[in-house]
Amino acid sequence: MAQVVWRAEDRYRGGDEEAGIETRHAFSFSGFYDPDNVAFGLLVACNEERLAPGAGFAEHPHRDVEIVTWVIEGELAHRDSAGNETVIRPGDIQRLGAGSGVRHTERNAGEGPLRFVQMWLVPGAFGTAPEYEVVRGIADNTPFALPRTEAVLHIRRLADGERTALPRAPFVHVHVTRGRALLGGTVLRPGDAARLTGSEDTTVLRAEGGAEALVWEMHAEPRYG
Repeated sequence: MAQVVWRAEDRYRGGDEEAGIETRHAFSFSGFYDPDNVAFGLLVACNEERLAPGAGFAEHPHRDVEIVTWVIEGELAHRDSAGNETVIRPGDIQRLGAGSGVRHTERNAGEGPLRFVQMWLVPGAFGTAPEYEVVRGIADNTPFALPRTEAVLHIRRLADGERTALPRAPFVHVHVTRGRALLGGTVLRPGDAARLTGSEDTTVLRAEGGAEALVWEMHAEPRYG
């Protein structure tokens, strides 16, 4: 098994400070390009977003990408061109399957700060009909199989000292959102991520003082054309 750790402080910084938007990119994104860091498995973006009250992203388009959003703190308002309008809170999973094309807006709907992680994955088929869904209050260790992909998201909320086995898959991506966790002898803090290639059944994540992590289990790489 190969393991690479990306620290929170090494993420690419973006956003618009004057507009109350701070973005931290894990992969090449927008104006940031590193030919050696464009994707891992099916994952092509893992952005940590911080929006001030009232701040947000104006309407913009997406196509042929599966967008999964996890709110860490605050309330995220979503509106799209298909008529979906929702507010996402901590514990909810939002999925926007852009398919043949969709436009949407996102903003901080609360009075306090908003922090969320947005992850983009390449689907297995292009040009499909757009789809949208929200899973409210997903339970611990409940797998969320991402439609139209060979990827599953696992939510791991661990008490102090609690352990969890990571999935066995060609590609496993672990992103810590809260607390502190140990992966082997490596400490992961909020914003840190580990990319595992060829993970094994014995690969274990252990919390120190409690932790929350988003774990992607991926069984393919992007296929284009």
